[in-house]
Amino acid sequence: MLSHYYTVKGYGEHEISIQKSRFICYLTRAETEEEAQAFIQEIKKKHWDAAHNCSAYLIGEQDHIQKANDDGEPSGTAGVPILEVLKKRQLKDTVAVVTRYFGGIKLGAGGLIRAYGSSVSEALNEIGIVERKLTRVMHTKIDYTWLGKVENELRNSRFQLKEIHYLDTVEVETFTEEGQKEAFTEWMTELTNGQGEITEGRQLYLEQPKI
Repeated sequence: MLSHYYTVKGYGEHEISIQKSRFICYLTRAETEEEAQAFIQEIKKKHWDAAHNCSAYLIGEQDHIQKANDDGEPSGTAGVPILEVLKKRQLKDTVAVVTRYFGGIKLGAGGLIRAYGSSVSEALNEIGIVERKLTRVMHTKIDYTWLGKVENELRNSRFQLKEIHYLDTVEVETFTEEGQKEAFTEWMTELTNGQGEITEGRQLYLEQPKI
């Protein structure tokens, strides 16, 4: 699993107009080629009357699945520019579809490349990109008398509080980056005077907006 990577924040759409042609960009995440293709077909069905529904996607930790489709536009003027924007932004597991309604003015090869690229770039700016960091969830069981101190210290620490479970004892879940497990354990042990029962949980990706 990658220690971190970038992807689109989630599903979104954004429209621009160039020389009277409408370019509607749809973006979403896809972890498999089947998911990407299903999304593309969904947009094609929605915009069956459009001149073109061009698309591209990048899937896999090493971007081992890459596809670009011009959907009737001159070769290399639509799908590839879409894919290049995804690559330039260093995105993974992302699929983009740009629907074009022709406005009557031909843009030429260079104009099409710029239009499709701009459509995706502006959509990403509008929808947002997130960084996904691989973390380990650490579980700390403590007596209720420690809750106030632990919660307060956690909120002012470099570690991020995930959730608190109120059971017979309190169980505090904390996100820690993979290289910080030992540091967290030492910090929590000292904070609770050794009264906390600390165990490792599962790995999860933590999302935050790309700065």
